[in-house]
Amino acid sequence: MKTTRFNLFTLASALILLLQGCSITSHPTVQSSLGKPSSSAEMERLLDQPGPIQLETINSSDWAVPLSGLVNLKSPAAIKAGLKDRDEPIQVYAHLLHHPQRGNYLVDTGVSKKLVDDPRKAGLSWLVTKVLPVKNMQLKKDTAEILKGIDGKLSGVFFTHLHLDHISGMPDISNEVPLYIGPQEATEKYSLNVFVQGSNDRLLANKQPLQVWNFQPDPQHKFEGIVDIFEDGSAFAISVPGHTPGSVAYLIRTTKGPLLLTGDTSHTRWGWENTVEPGDYTQDGERNLANLKRLKALVANHPNIEVRFGHQR
Repeated sequence: MKTTRFNLFTLASALILLLQGCSITSHPTVQSSLGKPSSSAEMERLLDQPGPIQLETINSSDWAVPLSGLVNLKSPAAIKAGLKDRDEPIQVYAHLLHHPQRGNYLVDTGVSKKLVDDPRKAGLSWLVTKVLPVKNMQLKKDTAEILKGIDGKLSGVFFTHLHLDHISGMPDISNEVPLYIGPQEATEKYSLNVFVQGSNDRLLANKQPLQVWNFQPDPQHKFEGIVDIFEDGSAFAISVPGHTPGSVAYLIRTTKGPLLLTGDTSHTRWGWENTVEPGDYTQDGERNLANLKRLKALVANHPNIEVRFGHQR
């Protein structure tokens, strides 16, 4: 009888948590000490001028996930194209950014070999390892190897968002490295976060507090907010919520010209070219689509921008 009551209590508690939802992590957050609010006008004024930053996009791992998560298969464009759900090859990237005065930064983390070799020891729950088969990741260059190749220390990590495939290099990131996220990324409640919060907390355990970009409304109303990261016009964080509450894209003025990292506002080239938002992995598809269109409008006005998508070239 006691066992039955305990099981019923456990089930009821789980249902309550699922209905209420929780944040994607309970890791502490603080306001960012880096960057200042900017505007689309200021950002666009500089886009035709080469910048000082060197940026390398590194394929840390090959993987495959359902296409229905990457692309909204119910969209008119997907239906017209006859897209059906299937395992879609993707890449898990880390973008290595070098600023001549401010040092080395990663945009997202790539994949740690520790996580692939022993997901449970790295901090992933049994359920997460079943739903997201990280052992199927085919490592190309793990996070530790990426970090060994940089000249000097790592000065920070700029996250596009906190989904597992974007923080899966955290076991190799020093506890002293500053971490940066978009507003509400770590605080807004969502039902499915019940299943991932524990894993994310363990990946972030003992790391620095998550610093939240100080976005302010764009005076030109082209984006939800823009931050001039180094306060010299060389790199901009762009608020593009939808895929997650705090999704961020990054516009980098490199020595070879401007480069846009869309994050998972667009996982795939097909989604970008056909203006179709991601599918099942996205929390707010309508808002995601609106911000995808904003990014595409920016590139249409400045066709010299090179675009790199969340998980494909």
